[in-house]
Amino acid sequence: MKNSFRPAWLITTGFLFFGCNNLQAEGKINGRWYTQSQVDTGKMLFDKNCSECHGENARGTSDWRKPLADGSYPAPPLNGSAHTWHHPMKALMRTIHFGGVPLGGTMPAFKDKLPNKEKLAVIAFFQSLWSGEIYAAWLERGGLK
Repeated sequence: MKNSFRPAWLITTGFLFFGCNNLQAEGKINGRWYTQSQVDTGKMLFDKNCSECHGENARGTSDWRKPLADGSYPAPPLNGSAHTWHHPMKALMRTIHFGGVPLGGTMPAFKDKLPNKEKLAVIAFFQSLWSGEIYAAWLERGGLK
């Protein structure tokens, strides 16, 4: 499995890289990389594909740090109150693309369900929930890389 996963990961990383290089869009909100249109689209996609596990407005589950009976971890908050802001854009895209199973979670892969433009919109939505302080810390950590 590792051998078949690695080439797919390398190929997809290249596509994600080129998709992430177009983050400087017109009409950015409060100096952030995304537009209101991306946030609106992202909210719709999040509500349809992600909120069942990550909760309304990306609040996550109450015990997201505690492993489930099978040893996997439940969905964390994405609203800036957990560790999501520690991860650069490429890692966020990779997690959405391949899912959370490789990381010890239960999140399904969205590689065949959402194009990169829609994955970015989902990220725009949950990042719009982040405070200015959290967003600035994400940028300082190299978030757009």
